Amino acid sequence: MTLWGLHRHTYLGHFCVAMETEKKAELVRLLKVLPPVEFCCVYGSALHPNNSDKSSMVDYILGVSNPLQWHTENLKMNRDHYASWMVHLGGAKLITEVADEIGVGVHFNPFVTWEDKMFKYGVVRMDDLVRDVLNWERFYLSGRLQKPVHILVDNLAMGNLNSVNLRAATSAALLLSPSKFSEFMQENLYAKICSLSYMGDLRMLFAEDKNKVEKIVQGQFELFQTMYKPFLEEYAAKDLLTFSSSAGNQVNFSQDCGLSAASSLVSCLPPTVRGEMALKLGEKKKRSESGQVTREVVISSRKEAAECMQKIVRHRVMVSSARQAVSGLLTAGAVRGVRYLSNKMHKAWKSWI
Repeated sequence: MTLWGLHRHTYLGHFCVAMETEKKAELVRLLKVLPPVEFCCVYGSALHPNNSDKSSMVDYILGVSNPLQWHTENLKMNRDHYASWMVHLGGAKLITEVADEIGVGVHFNPFVTWEDKMFKYGVVRMDDLVRDVLNWERFYLSGRLQKPVHILVDNLAMGNLNSVNLRAATSAALLLSPSKFSEFMQENLYAKICSLSYMGDLRMLFAEDKNKVEKIVQGQFELFQTMYKPFLEEYAAKDLLTFSSSAGNQVNFSQDCGLSAASSLVSCLPPTVRGEMALKLGEKKKRSESGQVTREVVISSRKEAAECMQKIVRHRVMVSSARQAVSGLLTAGAVRGVRYLSNKMHKAWKSWI
């Protein structure tokens, strides 16, 4: 039995084609006024199928080989995209240093207005993006790429590389999930995946909508299905997960919660996370049939492994979110920074009323 029927798969295929033909031309236009990039994707509310707010900011991630060179060129083309103090005091060198030394390697230009639309784009070194996707070193951009994105440029096949990130996110979410759960229940698997990058995020305390995860998943539910279907079916093939359909095409999941299954899930987590888990829980050497020696985290209970992994991820998110918040306020400039923060806090307060 496949996870979703042919009819739903066909519908999603048509939807993705519609996104390509109707949205891509509109979204890619901004790139024509920027220096060339190696990677570009759009994320956030712009991808919500039912989003009708044309005034909302469209969010981009731009991967470049050399940020210093890229910002130097962009300052010649779009000086007004940057905070004036950074332009006057240090230019591209200062912009890059603040991103690397204070932030997490990403420089954001928010509130960029062009053709009566508003944009925010973050510029990151491709090497840093790859490391974060594979190792969750900062768990910043890797978290964004665990949610639906619309890729516009992909010269280095990041879309394929991101499968490692998605598989790891699936494993982490399954570790945090009960033995039985439904696709449509409030704390569903996609919500667990989505919440990984918000665990420990200081902005969630005062500057984010408390229902943010729920809104992201509800607004892009079918896109989450498409993203994670291959990994759920992969785990089903390994007998780690089983699923069945019930009334209303709802998919119900059951997973093996034994130590062997937990060990398999942990083995799919990024190397740096496994390394920290090994320091806390211990590790053992294992020799494969080919004679290769590998190291495995010692797992005495599934709950202990899940809690350990969760603490590691939460700490990384907390540190990264704090560093990027400081960097963002500096690089956006006083007026833009206050405007951005006030918009965030307004949404947060509305969610609590």
